[in-house]
Amino acid sequence: MTTQATRPSLRSCLGRFATGVAVVTFAADDGPRGITVNSFTSVSMEPPLVLVSVARGARSHDALRGRPFCVNVLGAEQELVARLFAGAHHTSEDAVWRDGPIAPRLAGVLAHLECRPWRDYDGGDHTLFLGEVAGFDYRDGDALGYHASRFTSIADVQLGIEDLI
Repeated sequence: MTTQATRPSLRSCLGRFATGVAVVTFAADDGPRGITVNSFTSVSMEPPLVLVSVARGARSHDALRGRPFCVNVLGAEQELVARLFAGAHHTSEDAVWRDGPIAPRLAGVLAHLECRPWRDYDGGDHTLFLGEVAGFDYRDGDALGYHASRFTSIADVQLGIEDLI
């Protein structure tokens, strides 16, 4: 059986795909900003490119265009950070900011990737921003996930694919 594609039913269907949660941060004219995203993926290793998808209606959408940015992958303990940057206040002083050589980033994240703007593409009601990775770092730990419109924890596995090859 196939369900008719209404916006709520399609959103529910797409929500069955579990994702990680990240906050994209960047320097705006009025200071550092961030926006919570769950549409983030690696695109290429040569050159090293990543993609984030940002709703055109998002408050930080227009300010992000053409600016260096940092993808901050959140740890399982950082749900409040995700909620903070998913709300109306995208310049929160509650966040712990770190200066990066390319873009501001958040403290204590599971991983961060500082990016120079590469290209952006029309994605319907979203814009697909590609960034060239200029620097990164990461730590071990459980990741913050999002599934069926709820935050969840994604366990850090001890044996990764790199150990199997």
